Formats: sequence, structure tokens, C-alpha cells
Amino acid sequence: MRIEQLTVRLRARSDWEAIELGMALVRRHAGAIWAPWLWLTLPVFALLNLGAWWIDQVWLAAVLMWWLKPAFDRIPLYVISRAVFGSVPSTRATLRAQLGWGTRTLLHLLTWRRLSPVRSLYMPIDLLEGVQGERLGQRRRVLGGQAYGTAILLTWICLVFQGVLVLGGIVAVVMYLPQDLLPDSVQAAFAVAAIEWPLWFKLAWNALAWTAISVIEPFYVGAGFGLYLNRRTQIEAWDLEIVFRKLRARLSAAAPVALVAMLWVGMVGGAEAQERHGAPPVATPAPAVSDAQEEKPTPPTLPIVFGDQGVDDRAFRKAADQAYRDPLLDRTHVQSSWERRDPDRKKPDDASDSDKAWLSGIGAALAFIGEWGLWLVVGVLVLALLATARYWWPWMRGLARPDAAPPEAPQIDALVLPDALPEDVAAAARRWWREGRPRQALALLYRASVDSMSRRVDIVLPPGATEAECLRASRRLPQAEDRNVFARIVRTWQYAAYAERLPDEAEFDALVGELQRRYGWAS
Repeated sequence: MRIEQLTVRLRARSDWEAIELGMALVRRHAGAIWAPWLWLTLPVFALLNLGAWWIDQVWLAAVLMWWLKPAFDRIPLYVISRAVFGSVPSTRATLRAQLGWGTRTLLHLLTWRRLSPVRSLYMPIDLLEGVQGERLGQRRRVLGGQAYGTAILLTWICLVFQGVLVLGGIVAVVMYLPQDLLPDSVQAAFAVAAIEWPLWFKLAWNALAWTAISVIEPFYVGAGFGLYLNRRTQIEAWDLEIVFRKLRARLSAAAPVALVAMLWVGMVGGAEAQERHGAPPVATPAPAVSDAQEEKPTPPTLPIVFGDQGVDDRAFRKAADQAYRDPLLDRTHVQSSWERRDPDRKKPDDASDSDKAWLSGIGAALAFIGEWGLWLVVGVLVLALLATARYWWPWMRGLARPDAAPPEAPQIDALVLPDALPEDVAAAARRWWREGRPRQALALLYRASVDSMSRRVDIVLPPGATEAECLRASRRLPQAEDRNVFARIVRTWQYAAYAERLPDEAEFDALVGELQRRYGWAS
């Protein structure tokens, strides 16, 4: 691996900094990642939904798209693993590489390793290093290390973000639905869940789940790749290796120049020495010396080395002493500080005493407020009440008066319908309308319409089903005229029951005739 070509600055990071590094790589190369992602996943999504619709199991397409995520994860990993070395692959090259890159470990990723919580951290080991068998297990244990828990937490966070995107899409749709189409309570919502949803709703749900996966999954893979890079940097010291390689390259470039300079200096120095001293003397055996001669002091060697030019020993010693006085070479440090000569005796200070007196006064005032503050607040409230008594006292006196009897509410006849529908629903409704019981007549028409609709679509509504639930069930009617007339009777009944808005006699007769004709009631 040519780590000297890395385009990121490697250093030992914390796990969360490494995750941010991986996500930054995904953001930097977003176009090179999401373009092949859409080219690959969109046809697969269409084929899976078409097959699931063919077998009438649309939910199966969403499950298969979720299960195939490791196969799709190869796309962002392939792009950022090349882009981090300065070579960003094109969309065509990325798609062509998916035919053979990582297929040896793809079966493992889609079977027993599919539910691994650290898949983002281990996938670079499986696909980039290409090790197998016992060596693969060792690499997983070594590179996992302290990043294992962070990888698990990363997986759960990304799953939560996918769920948030799906729920956010559902809420965004529900916000624009009419209020009469929403369930009245949570219990009604659970009851409605048992109703068969239309095909377009199931396909929209699958598309929403695929969109959430497409948004979050590349960031999930990039964060795992950042953890992988950080673990290799910590274990193998990639950052130090890069510095040493750069230093070696720099020295290699300067080595010929340094060698030429050294040779030139050596040749010039040798020529000058020969001109100054002539030919070197011939070595002769040293004569034997006595013990008295051995005790004589040895003459200085500096004139022998430097010749007759003269050497100033004092300047040399002065420079050496100055070098040893350098604080960078000395291990001892001297630190000076001022201390009172007589620490027990304190010098009187009038200014400090005045300051202390001023601070003591503030402290006494704060203590008084803390002790009597509640009573002060009570006193202020009492004074405020006394000052505003002319505004609130008449109102308080009015509370003692007996409440006036409320006006009698208009008596409304209770809706009492027979247990079984009459054989001629239209005639019974018209008879109640003429007798002055319009709400009973509309209630009978609504009940008979719900019964006819339920029998036609072959569905059993739960007891106490709301108007919204009945409208949803009526969407399964094959003919649009039947759905429209059912929506009309539901709307008419809601206006009468909740807004006390009754239709006129002509509208009522037209509605009864339309219902009788569409639902085939006996006359």
C-alpha cells in the first residue's frame, strides 16, 4: 500500500473523530458515490417490486432491498478507498468493478455475517485486504480492539436515522391529508391497520424505505472506513512511516550534492596541508626513555594539530563556558521569589481595613435580604392588592351571587334505530323524513349504505368504526359512482350529526333515489 500518496492527514484520532473523517470523505466525493449507487440500486428496486407485485407480496421487495445492503455497500467503499489515494474512479469504472470486486466474500456478508453490528468496520478488512481463514480472524480481532463498541453504536445510530427519515416522510404526507381521513384515536388507528392498503400505498412505502437507505448507507460505510484507517494508523504507525519516507526521499535527493561537497573539501584541505608542511616525515622508532623523563608533563597538542598559526586557549574556554551556561543544556533551574521577612508581623493598612468594612456592609445587607426577603415580598404583594382593590373587589363580590340557571337546552330526540334494517330502506327513510325525524332518516341511510358497501367489498368493519374508516374501506369499490355516492351520504350524515345542517327535501329525495339505484335496495 502506497501510504505516501494518501490525500488525508493521518494522525492518531479518537473514534468519533475518525467517524467524522470518513463522513467528510463521503461528502467530498458525493457525486462519485451516489451516481453509481442510483444506477445499480434503482433497477434492482424496480425489478424486486415488479416481482413482489406479481406474486402479490409487495412487502417482500422492501425486505430484500434491506437484506442486499452489503452488496450495495461495496460502491461507496470502492470509491473512497481509491479516492483517499488521489484516484477517484468514474461511474462506469465503479459499476464495472462491482461484477468481480469482493464477490468472494459477498456470500458471507449476505448470510451469517449479514446481521453483524460491526459490519462497517470489518468490511474494509474483507474487501480491501483480501485475507482469508485464520489470518482474517486475527486481523478482525486486532483491528477491532477498542473501536468495536464504537462500531456497534454507529450501526444503531444509522438505523435510528433511517427510521427517522421514514417516519418523517410519513408525517410529511399525513400533514396534508384531510382531517376526515385521519383516525380519531390510536385504537382506531390500530383497527385501520387491519384493512388492506392499496397497491400505490405499499409501493410508496417501499420507495420511502429505499430513499432512507440511499441517504444514510454511504455515510455508514464511510464512517466505518474512517474507523479502519484510524485503527491501522494507531497500530502500524502510518503517520510516523509517512514522515520517515518523506525524510528519506529528501535525504536521497540531497545525498549526491553532499557527497560532492565532502570530496571537494577533502581534496582542497589535503592540498593546503601539503603546501604548508611539505612531505610527511618518515616514522622512526622512538628512543627509550627513563622514568624521570616519563614524569615530565606532556606538551599541548593544539600547536601540533593546527601548526604555527597559534591557538587562543582563552577564547576556546570562554566559548565552551558560554555553551555550558545555555539553559537548554543545563538540567538545573533557579527560581527566585519574594517573601516577607517577618511573616508573623502584619503591617497595618488603612485602605484594606476600609475595603473590608465596605464588603462587610454589603454582606450584612445581603444577609438581611436573605433572612427577611420573604416577608418583604409578602408586604409588597399586600400593598399591591390594597392599591388595586377598586378593580378586583367588585369582581370578587360578584362571585358570592348564586349562579343563574342556564337556559334549557333544546330537547333532541335520541337516535333509536331498529336492530335489523327494514326490507325497504328508502321507504322507511322517507316516512321518517315526513314525520319530522330527519336525523333518524339520515342515520338509517348511512347505516344501510355502510352495510351494502361492506358486503360488496367483502370486508368486516370493527364495531364502532368511524366515518373515516368507512371511507377508506369504500375505496375498494370497483366503480367510481359507488364510491362517490357513499362519500356523499357520509358527508351528509356528518353535517347533520355534528353541524346540525340538514339537506332540503329535494336534496334528500335525490340522495335516496341515488342510493337506491346504486345499491339495489328493494322498493
